[in-house]
Amino acid sequence: MQRAAGTSNSMWSALVSLVILLICVYLYLGVHIVVYSAFTVGLLLMAQVLRQRGRGMSEGFERAVLITGCDSGFGYQLAKTLDSMGFTVFAGCLCSDGHGAQTLAKEGSQRLRVLQLDVTRDEDVRLAKTLVEANLPEKGLWAVVNNAGISDWGETEWNSIEDYQKMADINLFGSIRTSIAFLPFVRASKGRMVFVSSIFAFFNCMNMGAYSMSKRGLEAFADCLRVELSSFDVKVSIIQPGNFGPATNIRTKKTTQEIWDKLDEEHKLIFNRSYIEIANSYFQSSCNAGFKDCRMVIDAMVHALTAPNPKARYLLVSLVERMFFSVFSLLPTVITDAVFTISPIYHKRKAMLYL
Repeated sequence: MQRAAGTSNSMWSALVSLVILLICVYLYLGVHIVVYSAFTVGLLLMAQVLRQRGRGMSEGFERAVLITGCDSGFGYQLAKTLDSMGFTVFAGCLCSDGHGAQTLAKEGSQRLRVLQLDVTRDEDVRLAKTLVEANLPEKGLWAVVNNAGISDWGETEWNSIEDYQKMADINLFGSIRTSIAFLPFVRASKGRMVFVSSIFAFFNCMNMGAYSMSKRGLEAFADCLRVELSSFDVKVSIIQPGNFGPATNIRTKKTTQEIWDKLDEEHKLIFNRSYIEIANSYFQSSCNAGFKDCRMVIDAMVHALTAPNPKARYLLVSLVERMFFSVFSLLPTVITDAVFTISPIYHKRKAMLYL
C-alpha cells in the first residue's frame, strides 16, 4: 500500500509540474506550441501507462505459489526465485529430508515452506492441501506449478508395462492429481496453472516413446483445462523445454548391461547388444550437449506467473531448433518420419537389428 501511495503522489506531482510548464510555455510561445506540447506529453504518458500494465505483477507479496518437484532442477531454482520476489512458496519435494529440500529450508525466507509431496500418493497430496490451506497468505494461492517429473529413454519394446505406468503416474497423473486438489484455491484467486512439458510432447523422436506419451497426455489435459478455466479468469500455461539435461540432471543413466539384462530372450534375438551400446552412448552424449543453465526456463515460468497476458505455450529451445520446429510442425507425417533417416544412429540401428 505504501508503494502504491508513493506512485500516486509522484503522478500528482508530475501532473502539477506539467500544468505549470504548459502555462509558462503559453505565456512565452503562444497557444499552438502549448497544444503541440500537450499532445506530445499525452502520448508519452499513455505509453508509460501501457508499459506499466505490460509489466504485470513484479512482486508476490501476500500471494502463494505451490511448486512440485523442488528437490532439484527447475523446481528448486523457481522456488528460490519466487521466494526472492516476495511470494509465499510451498516447495513440494519427493524427499523432504533430502539435500535440495534442506537447502531450500535453510537458505529461503520465512515465507518458504518445504512440503513432503510425492505426486503419485493421494495421501501426500491430501496432507499438502491441508497444510497449504492452513498457511495461505491474505491473497490466497495464486498458482500451482506442476513441475515434478522423470525422464527415461529406450526402444518401445525395451520398456515394461510397469515402466510406462511409472512414467505416466508421475508425469501425467501426478499433475492431474495435484491440479484437481488445488484448483478451488487457484480459481478463487483467479490465478495461474503452469505445467512443465517437453518438446517431446510433439516431437516424436526415436527411443523417447514412454516419455513422449506422458508429456503428450499432460498437454492434452492442460489444453482442455485452459479452455474450461478461462470462464473463471484463470490462465493456464505450458512450458516446453528442449534439452536441459546438464542443467537439471533429469536424464537417466543406464549401463548397456542393465538394458541388456532387462530384455527377455525373444528381444535379445532381435536387438544387437552392440547397437544397445551405441544407442546408450549416443543418448548420453546428446543429453550432455544440452543447455547448462536453466535461466531461460525459470524466466518463462516467472512470466507465466506474473505477466498480465501469459502465453499458452513457452517453447524454450535454441534459435536453430525453433526454426526447425516451426517448419517441422507444418510438414506431412510421411516427411516428418523420413527426417529421422538422416540421423546416423538410424542407419546403424537398421544395420544391427536381426531382421
